[in-house]
Amino acid sequence: MSRNQESPEERQERMKQEELRNNPVGNLSDSLNRASHGNTSDLASGLGWKGTGILIIVLVVAFFAYALFFN
Repeated sequence: MSRNQESPEERQERMKQEELRNNPVGNLSDSLNRASHGNTSDLASGLGWKGTGILIIVLVVAFFAYALFFN
């Protein structure tokens, strides 16, 4: 697929990979920040809509179980 026909997601990923290759120290900094703060956009886009829905359901059930047993 040529650069003129790539989707916005593909363009974003290509630009991210180019930046990682060109700036390894920035990559280390980004990795440390992402590990401590998380990145929900990568999580949600990687799981898809079904995975995101299951994750939300699991979190809600875990919250209610915690509230039931620890209150």
